[in-house]
Amino acid sequence: MGKALIIGAGGVASVVVHKCVQNSEVFEEICIASRTVSKCDALKEKLDGGKTIIHTAQVDADNTDELIELIKGFGPDVVINVALPYQDLTIMDACLATGVHYVDTANYEPPETAKFEYKWQWAYKEKFEKAGLTALLGSGFDPGVTGVFTAHAQKHEFDEIHYIDIVDANAGDHGYHFATNFNPEINIREITANGRYWREGEWIETAPLEKKEVYNLPEIGPKDIYLLYHEELESISKNIKGLKQIRFWMTFSEKYLTHLKVLENVGMTSIEPIEYEGKMIQPIHFLSKVLPDPASLGPRTKGKTNIGCIVRGLKDGKEKTYYVYNVCDHEECYNEVGSQAISYTTGVPAMIGAMLVMNGTWQKPGVYNVEEFDPDPFMDALNKWGLPWQESHNPELLDLEEKATELSR
Repeated sequence: MGKALIIGAGGVASVVVHKCVQNSEVFEEICIASRTVSKCDALKEKLDGGKTIIHTAQVDADNTDELIELIKGFGPDVVINVALPYQDLTIMDACLATGVHYVDTANYEPPETAKFEYKWQWAYKEKFEKAGLTALLGSGFDPGVTGVFTAHAQKHEFDEIHYIDIVDANAGDHGYHFATNFNPEINIREITANGRYWREGEWIETAPLEKKEVYNLPEIGPKDIYLLYHEELESISKNIKGLKQIRFWMTFSEKYLTHLKVLENVGMTSIEPIEYEGKMIQPIHFLSKVLPDPASLGPRTKGKTNIGCIVRGLKDGKEKTYYVYNVCDHEECYNEVGSQAISYTTGVPAMIGAMLVMNGTWQKPGVYNVEEFDPDPFMDALNKWGLPWQESHNPELLDLEEKATELSR
């Protein structure tokens, strides 16, 4: 059907490449591009020889001119951005300059500030409309599948959705004292930032990891979950009509949080530059270099993830609850594509989003989040490409009433 340029060569990019090669009827030709071309070449060497033609290239994703030159030379139908969130805008600029559709998995954040907002990318809406191009934002799992899950619930299960709790649980064990499951810098910035959730049109801010619950997850069991801010809250609260509250929760072990607190206390998680041997560096940059590479966790990690949405609202005038989720096995992911489940659950939806843009199913000029499109083809593709979803119409609920009372004070 067409050609895709994949920018990035880390753990998620590796999954995207594997899945594009599996889906050769759509992805007839791909180019893997990164600052470190040897990583791209290694992926090509591993997967070359099938129906999908694979190219590699070196590119600095911070440099729009380099990106434009690469895109013009390869001529893709879509650019799949699985580089760093700091590079979203330069890649979007390059897509506009070359007339190519755009897909990413995480919203832009400025390097100098730990701030997760869509405003910078939403500001491109008119430019993409005028260019007749689609920019699909957040086509990973969370954000991504979680947005599709809410759109599915809105279309098929509810007349009105009032409450959404997104729960992201990783029960995998990699054997290290401390490691992050994706880019250490992005991961630590996310966790150490203040929590936030949305209720009745307002954002309520909490201290980092201040709010904790215990939730019994299918196939994983009871886990400590902590309230975080996550970017899909911003878009879902805007796009799901009638919503009263949406929150995001993630699991962390005591060991993980203890290590993180020590690192934070000694300043290693800071993004404030310090002088070291005559150079200005951010401590978190140094920390990210000494921690295990997330791409190396695949062969070590055992256990499962469970990510889903607990939804409460009205159907035919009656209260209804609904839980839609995916359980993913780390070892099964590694056996299939050589990655752990965190990379797998992000990379598969990135391929699916790009496929739906390329084949015209989700192609509409402008800048959109996944929940703004028809969820059905995406939900069908999840079952086909390795992330089958499950549902419950009688799930265990988080304590909504207690939170409602607390928020009204």
